[in-house]
Amino acid sequence: MTLTTDPAVLVLEDGTRHRGRAYGARGTTLGEVVFSTGMTGYQETLTDPSYAGQIVLQTAPHIGNTGMNDEDPESRRIWVAGYIVRDPSRVVSNWRANTSLDAALDQEGIIGISGVDTRAVTRHIRSAGSMRGGIFSGDAASLDADEQLRIVREAPQMAGQNLSAQVSVDAVTVVPARGERIGSVALIDLGIKQASIENLANRGFDVHVLPHDATYEQVRDSGVDAVFYSNGPGDPATADEQVTLLRRVLDDRTPFFGICFGNQLLGRALGFGTYKLPFGHRGINQPVLDKQTGRVEITAHNHGFAVDAPTDGAVESPAGYGRVEVSHVDLNDNVVEGLRALDIPAFSVQYHPEAAGGPHDANYLFDRFRDMVIAHIDSQKAGN
Repeated sequence: MTLTTDPAVLVLEDGTRHRGRAYGARGTTLGEVVFSTGMTGYQETLTDPSYAGQIVLQTAPHIGNTGMNDEDPESRRIWVAGYIVRDPSRVVSNWRANTSLDAALDQEGIIGISGVDTRAVTRHIRSAGSMRGGIFSGDAASLDADEQLRIVREAPQMAGQNLSAQVSVDAVTVVPARGERIGSVALIDLGIKQASIENLANRGFDVHVLPHDATYEQVRDSGVDAVFYSNGPGDPATADEQVTLLRRVLDDRTPFFGICFGNQLLGRALGFGTYKLPFGHRGINQPVLDKQTGRVEITAHNHGFAVDAPTDGAVESPAGYGRVEVSHVDLNDNVVEGLRALDIPAFSVQYHPEAAGGPHDANYLFDRFRDMVIAHIDSQKAGN
């Protein structure tokens, strides 16, 4: 691969500018500039629907050496709004690769920039917070600096955006259980990754993947034993329809498990608020404490919003669902990383236990969900 010398520039909404080289497609792209601290797994990052609307900066300096393959995508396409790397690999050196990262970005129209001091950009975002930005390459790189800044500042803020409709499936699909079947689960696709579907199917669930706007009647009529809310992009404060559906699920005492965006929506359904983090948690090396076991897990994250709930002890759900406790906290900043309802069968975590790119410390949560559903099914049989 021959790296281009075509100019490109990254412009942040506070006027900060970083010049580099065009990487991937050419043109203009806008989004919230965020950084991901993963040392590996860039293909999983790029194809994670939770990154829709975001220009992702990789803090790892050398990106692209393993190329791209057909086995590791987490969804049907690359979702990032743009991509920022420091030193792209000149060669692809993995036997599983069938194309280069640069070629894949170009093919899917993803505009990127390389040769940027990513450490400086990361430190700036950590101080000033995530902000809108734009990558300008090709003819757009020569636009007047004031014009580029104007374009960036006219882009929408991430707060207030409802992006689930952009990334969700259009129609219901069913993935059959593998091994011993224990039941079925309705998975509300708010930006699902394939690894979550695989983990549920491997635990014995028929997985009914439903669109983001699925109704309570659709869930009920599918005859499922449990409900799962996926990860996804956007502001949880805008997801009123999904919160209304979830409250109906909780009213029925149907077992529920949510991850990432699903954790924020469980928080809202229980009556708690959500808020935007200064620069969010993104990457595969976030330390989280499981308060139930005392175990520290290294986990995969991608979230810019969090649940506002007391982290010490059990409290009454403001929405009337009994006692609730914060089950997990982030050890870097004490942000809520999980919720557990004590009087109804529902729990959630703010991170990604499926973590196809690693690590797998939190994969046991799918077993915890399976056990909860089995107990619920058994109790129903006993009641009959």
